[in-house]
Amino acid sequence: MKTRQCLLVIVLFVLLSAPLVGADDQAASVESLKQRAAQGEAEAQLSLGLLYATGKNLPQDYAEALKWYRLAAAQGNAAAQFSLGVLYAKGEGVPQEDAEALKWFRLAAAQGNAGAQFNLGILYYEGQGVPQENVQAYKWLTLAVGAFTGKSDHDNAVKVRDLVAARMTPAQIAEAQKLARDWKKQ
Repeated sequence: MKTRQCLLVIVLFVLLSAPLVGADDQAASVESLKQRAAQGEAEAQLSLGLLYATGKNLPQDYAEALKWYRLAAAQGNAAAQFSLGVLYAKGEGVPQEDAEALKWFRLAAAQGNAGAQFNLGILYYEGQGVPQENVQAYKWLTLAVGAFTGKSDHDNAVKVRDLVAARMTPAQIAEAQKLARDWKKQ
């Protein structure tokens, strides 16, 4: 009986202390990330920006997210450029500004970032920050379809591209497909 009680106490201690160990590990991990980001590592800057933007393991702070995204984006990090575009498109921590969102999405899309390509397709489809242009929307959505690796993202891009296609003539679709093929060759 004493052995059982002892085992129970040990198991409870392990179970109850696990979150504390995890918290220490998370805090150490965040501190390590902050150091690497401060030393100019673009991936660490992007990761720190994501933590601040989502409020995961750090208090949510869009100003800090913006700061770290900008530093990583200045080094050509496509994911950071995409993330800046999202902040400006949504007006999170910055004034909502379509032109600025478009700028960052274009930079990220030029590097093959599927999310940026998708968002450019949406902006052209809706005429948000750019003239409404189905050929450009279809082009960017086609590129996103080819670039997305996750099934749900891929399927969503196909659905939106099909919505755009429903508003286009066969000649416009052919033009958009050619533009997408030509873009891939660059």
